[in-house]
Amino acid sequence: MLSYQHIFHAGNLADVHKHALLAWMLDYLTRKDKPVSYIETHGGRALYDLDAEAARKTGEAARGIAQARDWFAADDPYMRSLTETVAAHGPDAYPGSPLIAVQRLRDSDTLTVAELHPQEHNALELALPTVTCRRMDGFDMAHGLVPPTPRRGLMLIDPSFEVKEDYDTIPGHIRKYVRAWNVGIIALWYPVLRSDAHTSMLKTLQKDHQVALRHEVRFPPARPGHGMIGSGLFVIRPPFGLAERAANLKTHFDRLK
Repeated sequence: MLSYQHIFHAGNLADVHKHALLAWMLDYLTRKDKPVSYIETHGGRALYDLDAEAARKTGEAARGIAQARDWFAADDPYMRSLTETVAAHGPDAYPGSPLIAVQRLRDSDTLTVAELHPQEHNALELALPTVTCRRMDGFDMAHGLVPPTPRRGLMLIDPSFEVKEDYDTIPGHIRKYVRAWNVGIIALWYPVLRSDAHTSMLKTLQKDHQVALRHEVRFPPARPGHGMIGSGLFVIRPPFGLAERAANLKTHFDRLK
């Protein structure tokens, strides 16, 4: 299935949760003068126009980054990416995770991003001309890359979950990534759903990776009847300090009504 396009949801509260913690982890990794590998399995188009008709149609950004921007100090890694994106692309521009990675990493680091959707992949390549952007299944790409060189680094797994079988197959993929890449940080984003479709996957992941960090935030549904009521990150080998950073971020979500 290739129907999903993130522009309808760009800048929503799930993006705020995911991108704020991703930017923090990348900032953590670059504190040492050692090169980093970054792998992303489902890249999207990397750069979004929140004034586009598709973005305005759902109103998710208006209830997301538009109200959350003041949660972050000017020197926060996520806010630095937001500021850099607006400066380069205009006031309605929003960075997807591949662009955040480009902004927060260095020339000595290695980035590889997959996107299967043809239009999204074309946009991804236009947004990130210096990055290796592969048009292929992201899970397959990651199996072919791990362990990467350099070995120090992070993988972000961020599927749309429009393929419902992903809930069943993702734990198996991650099990293999963890075995092959024994020092890599592996972070999975997942939606928190009214239907609880995500819960069986999480039970398996927690059984397999008992010291991983599972962090979830809840927020009001984007519109009446919308099935996503929160956002989750499951991080294997979480960097020191991530749990505290995530807990601080959650305090802002807890105030939403």
